[in-house]
Amino acid sequence: MTTGDHVPSDSVIPSPRGLILAPFRALRYADTADNHPATLLCPPYDVIDAEQQAALERADPRNAVRLILPRDDQSGPGSRYRRAAHTLAAWRATGILQRDRQPALYVYEMATTGGRNPSTTRGLLGALGLADPAAGIVLPHENTMPGPVADRLALTQATEANLEPIYLVYNGTPTVGQVVAGVDDTEPLTDASTDDGVRHRLWAVTDRDALRTVAAELLSQAALIADGHHRYATYLAEQHDRHRHGAGPGPWDSGLAYLVDARRFGPRVEAIHRVLPAYSMSTALGAAAGEFAIEEIAGPAGAALSTLASAGQDATAFVLTDGADWRLLRRPRVPADTANALGQLDVTVAHHLLIEQLWGLDQDVVEYEHDADRAIARAGKADGLALLLNPTGVQQVADVAAAGQRMPRKSTLFTPKPATGLVFRPYDDA
Repeated sequence: MTTGDHVPSDSVIPSPRGLILAPFRALRYADTADNHPATLLCPPYDVIDAEQQAALERADPRNAVRLILPRDDQSGPGSRYRRAAHTLAAWRATGILQRDRQPALYVYEMATTGGRNPSTTRGLLGALGLADPAAGIVLPHENTMPGPVADRLALTQATEANLEPIYLVYNGTPTVGQVVAGVDDTEPLTDASTDDGVRHRLWAVTDRDALRTVAAELLSQAALIADGHHRYATYLAEQHDRHRHGAGPGPWDSGLAYLVDARRFGPRVEAIHRVLPAYSMSTALGAAAGEFAIEEIAGPAGAALSTLASAGQDATAFVLTDGADWRLLRRPRVPADTANALGQLDVTVAHHLLIEQLWGLDQDVVEYEHDADRAIARAGKADGLALLLNPTGVQQVADVAAAGQRMPRKSTLFTPKPATGLVFRPYDDA
């Protein structure tokens, strides 16, 4: 099946009446002596670089990275998708992965105990009823690119499974909160601590009365996509493709999702910094001088980010650096449109005013890094610049989504990110 084939069909794409997070029978790593959860889990596909991928592959030949980032074999480009499907089938056949007997919603907790900001995030994993963004049920806030969607769609169609959840936040409801909290007196299905200092615990909720109550209470809610815009676009593309080919209603009308009460367990939002390869400081400053107030500041990254945070409290601000020269750009002469939720955001100013208009750069040349030090190092290797940003607030993101607007891609980083490998959602008997 390909997305380019248009086959007439009378199939009508289902439209949910509200927010639906349905129980499903998860496919999980078997609880055996030789399965060590910490070495089987991996981060989401879009934050794994080549070095980390290789390390994960070395850690355990059964690590989930082999499913979400398979490698091409000697048969040529595109073989990676078939390879993922074969790996998934083999792991099921040999018992490495086993299907839960009962449909469940899964309570998933991520707890960080080290560092400066220990936190706990807890929510529900389930099968999300897919809704067009115009319905106002599942609200995106970022634009997507066709390349990643095509990649994830090919993987989904080859494996016939949701391998990673998208991450949703909502305002929370009382009974759902009680269900999420009520697992504390039971043993988790999985309890694993990964190298990044996060403890991952998973419980199954199978009580029918609890599941019915959760379903009824969620129906009137709306949820914001915190992470996974390309995966949600993939869900919708897969759904439309299946119905266009006359498949009718099926497991493709839902997608694996993690739903978190933002009031109790709201995630942190961090900035995603920009890297501009082969671009000089003198050229950048010359083009920006007529629009921004520019001042020299001290590095390294930690000191510069502190200066940026202070400057950003009452004005749009950025740090521009090549690793040796550090400049603060702030207060553009053209003020943000205060009536426009999207226009007020630093990332919008960076995307449209700085990068496109003043510097005349195509967005396709821009690279992205979550860590400021890595952004600066990457810029240095590319004889370019790092543009450091302040994070966008959760409420600002919600305002943009509620207004039906979309932020530039790679605008927000919600942390911590759900691990991949705790649960998979195969299409068969979903």
